[in-house]
Amino acid sequence: VFCSPMEQILERLRAFGEFEIIIFGDKVILEDPIEIWPKCDCLIAFCSSGFPLQKAQAYAALRRPFLVNELEPQYLLHDRRKVYEHLEKYGIPVPNYALVNREYPYQELDHFIEQEDFVEIHGKRFLKPFVEKPANGDDHRIMIYYPNSAGGGMKELFRKVGNRSSEFHPDVRRVRREGSYIYEEFMPTGGTDVKVYTVGPGYAHAEARKSPVVDGVVMRNPDGKEVRYPVLLTPMEKQMARDVCNAFRQMVCGFDLLRCDGRSYVCDVNGWSFVKNSYKYYDDAACIMRKIFLDAKAPHLSSTIPPTLPWKSKAPEGLTRQGSGIIGTFGQSEELRCVVVVIRHGDRTPKQKVKLKVTEEKLLNLMLKYNGGKPRAETKLKSAVQLQDLLDATRQLVPPTRSGQESDSDAEDLEHIEKLRQVKAVLEEGGHFSGIYRKVQLKPLKWIKVPEHNGDGEEDRPIEALMILKYGGVLTHAGRKQKNSEDFSETTFIQ
Repeated sequence: VFCSPMEQILERLRAFGEFEIIIFGDKVILEDPIEIWPKCDCLIAFCSSGFPLQKAQAYAALRRPFLVNELEPQYLLHDRRKVYEHLEKYGIPVPNYALVNREYPYQELDHFIEQEDFVEIHGKRFLKPFVEKPANGDDHRIMIYYPNSAGGGMKELFRKVGNRSSEFHPDVRRVRREGSYIYEEFMPTGGTDVKVYTVGPGYAHAEARKSPVVDGVVMRNPDGKEVRYPVLLTPMEKQMARDVCNAFRQMVCGFDLLRCDGRSYVCDVNGWSFVKNSYKYYDDAACIMRKIFLDAKAPHLSSTIPPTLPWKSKAPEGLTRQGSGIIGTFGQSEELRCVVVVIRHGDRTPKQKVKLKVTEEKLLNLMLKYNGGKPRAETKLKSAVQLQDLLDATRQLVPPTRSGQESDSDAEDLEHIEKLRQVKAVLEEGGHFSGIYRKVQLKPLKWIKVPEHNGDGEEDRPIEALMILKYGGVLTHAGRKQKNSEDFSETTFIQ
């Protein structure tokens, strides 16, 4: 009860001014008879190490309070075998697994076979890597065994100790035999674990953290808290959260979610689990629990969320406003209405370029024709008509054949002619101006002063320009690659 998340939620419930919160101390729970336990309308009781669950059941039978988390199903949570059986009973996906039950330590079993790279249980074979979990739900020492092809060894996962959550043991190759265990297929999850927290069947908050399988080092922020990231649940995962909550009759609980190959599986269920360090989650949980209490014991009172939450003016320091995978939304002074995302796919078709400086009169006149006669303005040629004009000019400038008798002094001219020939070849490719991305830019580089046509003054005249031909990629018939809708609105054949 005295964990930080529970204190935060109880403080918010108290702030509504509708509830008297009584915390049963250790002396009351462990030593006093149930007859003198305080009377209550709603009971929050969850099983943990040393908690007298049977005594709590007797109290509930005597006083008949409303139970947030049912007590009888909490026995299941102490046995992973029963948890898996219960999940399957309600149609909730679990990993592929098999049970090894021993009546005493190191009992030899005919149906259990261990070889170098696999174990076989009742004829079901699990190749390494596989996972070994104790049947005892309170034992958190989980092992992963690796095949010889990966170097062998075993990785032990455990509850965080300092900055460690796992250790690798290269010399351990045989499985444990001192008790009963669950063996299940190892499922690669991309190095992350997802934990889901429910508050009633209509709310689920999910967080991802670095999996202890990666390297066993716990990622922490500058405040020393483990780094976790909010996760959006799929509709199927939200239904799984609802089913877990209803199947175990635990309004407030948590479970581990494995995401592998596009599917999700539940692999562990814990009673009475809370998110840490999330201001928004504490708000939501308090509002939901308030509604649960009022619906159960005072339905005549309004359970509508007040427009201003009573604790908003005294928001705790140091808490994050991180989002959640929510089935229902409660207790927000600000509401997220939409998320706008602009996404550019990363699979760009590479384009090629040809650059050359041109001084030919035909090309310079073509530039002036399509830039409105502005001698210092660049021109972009993209439409079929424009590209056809450029192709006509280029055909007149490129010799029909190579003579093969050029001297070294003509090297620069030869290179220029070859680039023009390349431009011509690209423009002629395909037989028409649709289907292939082509664009030409002409940028004036040098100009001179020449008399104006009317003889009244001088005007600029370009004498050199940079031609850049970009090409590559395949266009749809609608020409989606280009911005100008008229460019390839219809197929125009090259003349």
